[in-house]
Amino acid sequence: MSAVSVAAAHGVVCADPVVLKDGSNVLVHLHPAPVVARIASRTALVRPAVAGHMARDLSVSAFLASRGVPVVTPSDELPAGPHVVDGFVLTFSTYVPHDPSLELTRPDVLKLLPDLHAELRLYEGDLPVRGPLDDVENTLAYLEGLGVPDLEPFRERHAELLTRWDAHYNDVQPLHGDSHYGNVLMTPSGPVWNDFEDTWRGPVAWDLACLAGAKGAEAARRAVEIYGGGAAPEDVEYHVETRVNFGTLWGVLMERS
Repeated sequence: MSAVSVAAAHGVVCADPVVLKDGSNVLVHLHPAPVVARIASRTALVRPAVAGHMARDLSVSAFLASRGVPVVTPSDELPAGPHVVDGFVLTFSTYVPHDPSLELTRPDVLKLLPDLHAELRLYEGDLPVRGPLDDVENTLAYLEGLGVPDLEPFRERHAELLTRWDAHYNDVQPLHGDSHYGNVLMTPSGPVWNDFEDTWRGPVAWDLACLAGAKGAEAARRAVEIYGGGAAPEDVEYHVETRVNFGTLWGVLMERS
């Protein structure tokens, strides 16, 4: 495994690699070292600059940690990366002991978001401004190249949503970008934020949409209420629609790759 060999070259010995997750990326705990390797897998297929996404995760995490925010930090056992080895892009972060069977509820995460957003506003690094739009367009192009049929509904839906994008692009700031409860680790000392690979400069409503849990005005209104204001329900409702289109398309990618 490329991650094990890179770690070994820096004096980090892994006797028993443990796959923590195999999805958009592959996460491997380089046990017994307190190091997790993140290897771009499906993300590398549709993100031409996937190394930039991985570097952004490290940069934002390091910044937030310096502000005292509980986050998974870049590893200090070896250079965190990104590294490019055997055609794979990978990074190294600190292993955080946690219980993967425990997850916060959507309302719990919504209550955590205001403090995270307050710190993210201070981040001054370069960030993309189209977020999910780029991912949708790149994923469509990749699937079209594979000859996947029945993509026209996704194209039409994306085009329709794009006509309304500017009207809902407000309250802009650095976001988590993928702020669902699966990206909050439950540790003995409390919740820890993880995975800032999708951070972008966009509307606060997008992060709320990640936690709305359903389409429609009522779910959007409830998300804003729990968060404590900061976004218009109609903006959250719109971004739920955008996220659903993106998530459904990403499901096609997962099946085809």
